[in-house]
Amino acid sequence: MKVILYVHGMGGSPSEAEHFRGICPGFEVIGAEYDGSFPAKARDDIRRTYDGLRGNVYLLANSIGAYFAMLALQDCEVEKAMFISPILDMERVILGMMRRSGVSEDDLRMKGEIVTAQGEILSWEYLRFVRENPLTWNVPTEILYSGNDGITSRETVNNFTSGHDVKLTVMDNGEHWFHTEEQIAFLDEWLRRILA
Repeated sequence: MKVILYVHGMGGSPSEAEHFRGICPGFEVIGAEYDGSFPAKARDDIRRTYDGLRGNVYLLANSIGAYFAMLALQDCEVEKAMFISPILDMERVILGMMRRSGVSEDDLRMKGEIVTAQGEILSWEYLRFVRENPLTWNVPTEILYSGNDGITSRETVNNFTSGHDVKLTVMDNGEHWFHTEEQIAFLDEWLRRILA
């Protein structure tokens, strides 16, 4: 049996796996339920779902779900990973949020948590966890990346692909969140091609 473990992005839901069931014939597609408030919680939830699966496991993950999935499954048997607009360097994302909000590491360390003007919560504990738990990823991986991704830079993607077994597909006029009819069609065709 072949199983795809789907890990959604921020604000998403395991029910998004339903979309992929129709385009992944021959695979059982299971959406992971996880608490994304802290990486260790997400890691443990995703790992619990993985541990309950039987068969050859493939991974499909979106945005921050890719980071959480790599954190959870870096020492597990995964046939192939397929990442949509993945967060590949969480420390860089957090430092970018801090820079845009004018928050220094000293400020964050002293206050513990700071809410930005955009309503995002910056957490010293979160940043510390990310730094203390580096990723080791040795799974053959396909990445779908958008030319207009405002969260993960092309430099970050290039750094990741140069050090891993990765095939990169770029949708030049895509965005971090694949949501338009054209973007969804591109994503679906990308996934069909990989799994054919």
